[in-house]
Amino acid sequence: MIRITELRLPITHAPEALEEAILARLHIQAQDLIRTEVFKRSYDARKNVALAFIYTVDLSVKDEEKLLKQFSNDMHVRPSPDTSYHFVANSSQAKDTSFVRPVVIGFGPCGIFAALVLAQMGFKPIVLERGKPVRERTQDTWGLWRKNVLNPESNVQFGEGGAGTFSDGKLWSQIKDPKFYGRKVIGEFIKAGAPEEIRYVAKPHIGTFRLVGVVERMRQEIIELGGEIRFSQKVVGFDIQNDQIAGVKIEGHPDLPANHVVLALGHSARDTFEVLHAAGVYMEAKPFSVGFRIEHPQSLIDKARLGPHAGNELIGAADYKLVHHAKNGRAVYSFCMCPGGTVVAATSEPNRVVTNGMSQYSRNERNANAGIVVGITPEDYPGGPLAGIEFQRALESKAYELGGFTYEAPGQLVGDFLAGKASTDFGSVIPSYKPGVHLTDLADALPSYAIEAIREAIPAFEKQIKGFSMKDAVLTGIETRTSSPLRITRGANLQSLNIKGLYPAGEGAGYAGGILSAGVDGIKVAEAVALDYLSK
Repeated sequence: MIRITELRLPITHAPEALEEAILARLHIQAQDLIRTEVFKRSYDARKNVALAFIYTVDLSVKDEEKLLKQFSNDMHVRPSPDTSYHFVANSSQAKDTSFVRPVVIGFGPCGIFAALVLAQMGFKPIVLERGKPVRERTQDTWGLWRKNVLNPESNVQFGEGGAGTFSDGKLWSQIKDPKFYGRKVIGEFIKAGAPEEIRYVAKPHIGTFRLVGVVERMRQEIIELGGEIRFSQKVVGFDIQNDQIAGVKIEGHPDLPANHVVLALGHSARDTFEVLHAAGVYMEAKPFSVGFRIEHPQSLIDKARLGPHAGNELIGAADYKLVHHAKNGRAVYSFCMCPGGTVVAATSEPNRVVTNGMSQYSRNERNANAGIVVGITPEDYPGGPLAGIEFQRALESKAYELGGFTYEAPGQLVGDFLAGKASTDFGSVIPSYKPGVHLTDLADALPSYAIEAIREAIPAFEKQIKGFSMKDAVLTGIETRTSSPLRITRGANLQSLNIKGLYPAGEGAGYAGGILSAGVDGIKVAEAVALDYLSK
């Protein structure tokens, strides 16, 4: 196949215009074109240019070799890479006659794809998920948002689908992906009911409500292939013998023998991290970030980012990505920006407040929100691998206090935050966080270096997005679960550095950041598990 890049068409082009552009670009006739597939579609919405889609297209034509020679000096006409997925093994090839089924702990994006690929290769994995199926979990999550009732085992962090279920459902990443595992992730989502357009749009997303059905259908495929999904089964211990995993201990259930265990825990499985540390599994503290959620009118962001193209339905709600390097040496950046979305309660522990952002597929809520977070390192929270967890807990407990000792979140208008005074009334921006926002002074919600850096960054961001520092914009605290505060370090074979058969994976282990990268890591670990079965 041949790949053409940088095909530019007006955003309102007719369906047949793309094929016409391909024929004109290659100087061929319609009968010479066998098949086309859009690999990527982005848009150019700069204020001083005509609004346009930019396509990358893969196609089959007659006499491809001759055509490629003809365009050998054209950097935008090249052979298409093979983006199809190829399984590395099949369970029938396994040499171990005493086959013990692999175990996957956690059923978020990483665990789902680890289990799915293992099942597709015939290994019939057993998945242990401490939370509930996604629809039951959704009801429990609404219980916190609507009634101030937290279920510590079924919430935004724990349950089928993982934390990504209650997010914007973003499916793009900056990870290196030379084997195109990301295409496998996207393809499986589409097969399970996600919109076909996520295969080619530049910044694909699914949204929470659609993710629920997608996750259910992926679970069903794993079961049909012989896998098992065991909900409400919390792992509380590990059987390790001679530096080899031999099984897992499950609260209220018999021990489960296992010599291949995938740790797809997510970044909030703090008690499991503590159990692993006590068992001697090697881990180390790593950098992460803390900060606030900021909300603006989505219309303001659209106007600032898209200018005269704001409101165009073909483009949708605008997003942004911002970075500022403060004078005190701290990096401040936007995190998990959710166009047309809401700020959600994301705690998993009683008497603590945590925020996150979420969007539906339509992205048509009134406000835009994003985390405005400050990078921190283990030097800021010395004390070993688990010190970052205690650092997070202290901030989340303080946020609970500042919010009035309920699950309301502490908040402050941006103008008051910059002026260093408490807020008493909302302005034109009404925050979306449920159960509610308690206005206060956020100066005590973060370490002083973080407050100083954010106060410097917001006016700097105003230079890139007009209106970003509007007085009525709302800051809501606190954002602490940006990534795992530790890394369960693994070697070249993707196993733990010191425990054979243990495969740390995904966000919780410190090897992913978002749905797509977590899914890709799940695939990589599934392959490593399968190859290890074949080697024995």
